[in-house]
Amino acid sequence: MDLVVQSPDELLSAVPHVLGFRPEESIVLVPFRPGLPIVRLDLPTTARDRDKAWDAVSGPYGRHARPGAVLAVLCFTEDRRSAGLASQHMSNRLDGIGINTHIRLWTDGRQWCEFNTGHSGLRNQTTAERIATTTVLAGAPQPAASRASMAASMVGDRDPITQLLPAARTAAAASTPTAEREWALDRVEQFHADGGGRLSNVDGARLLVALETIGTRDALWEDMNRENRTSHMSLWHDLTRRAPDELRAAPASMLGFASWLHGDGARAWCALDQVPDDRPYSMAALVASALQNGIHPQEWDRYQTQERELAGDLADTAGGLDESFVPRPATQHRDLPYPQRPTTDRPAPGR
Repeated sequence: MDLVVQSPDELLSAVPHVLGFRPEESIVLVPFRPGLPIVRLDLPTTARDRDKAWDAVSGPYGRHARPGAVLAVLCFTEDRRSAGLASQHMSNRLDGIGINTHIRLWTDGRQWCEFNTGHSGLRNQTTAERIATTTVLAGAPQPAASRASMAASMVGDRDPITQLLPAARTAAAASTPTAEREWALDRVEQFHADGGGRLSNVDGARLLVALETIGTRDALWEDMNRENRTSHMSLWHDLTRRAPDELRAAPASMLGFASWLHGDGARAWCALDQVPDDRPYSMAALVASALQNGIHPQEWDRYQTQERELAGDLADTAGGLDESFVPRPATQHRDLPYPQRPTTDRPAPGR
């Protein structure tokens, strides 16, 4: 989905559709040329937090920036002073690595101001509705009300599958890993063919138990590609919602990976937050490494059937992959999606 924006208000209205949720108290970095991720961070309000915000993005941007790179720095908050300080600090640091930041926008939801030029204006509901209509016609889902609501959507009723686990484990013990892997592959293939939907509690319990075998999980992981990623997101989102603690690490990691592959960094992080704290999981560490280091999802195309090699590449990039890492909710949230980004035919808002 490409969004062509021609004004500050259109750019601000497009951001929720790119992120997948409406940002609040956030600073968002939007590139206008390919190769860089869109980044959202919690708005830093102190000098120390501003340095931490830069540290969080300096690695990915430093590695991927190319000559002529251009970013817009957008702040969504009622705190105009903090927005001005944070955007200027980020702009100065980005300029230092060769990334131009001609646009520094602030909005409190009612008005906007472009700090570089001093131009300002009011937000227009008609503009927001036009952008929303464009995304609907393009087949994109409407953004969540907030990042918190996106995270809350991954928590559902876990009792039904919990009650079926003893029977599912008994059946798995009477079967063989090969048979369970073949069943899992067939069931996921059927899920794709049916256009999504919801697995029954019985099938959900069986699939979650099958995922405990790494070979089965890897076979399903290998099935992911850029064509079926949305179907995988639907499947693993549903099972993450319904999986009890003891089995949730695998579907949450699969959802995180599918979301990263889709270019949805915020959803990927929310998925990883569902990995129970007491259950370190190496796949979660791999997805977290990809997100933290701004690895482009297109890298998966090269290693679609060689995830171990990709894991090695990501580990090298990260300076060593800690397989005991468990993603946890952080005070400073950082989201690095790689979706189609808005484009503009103007060099700077306010002209």
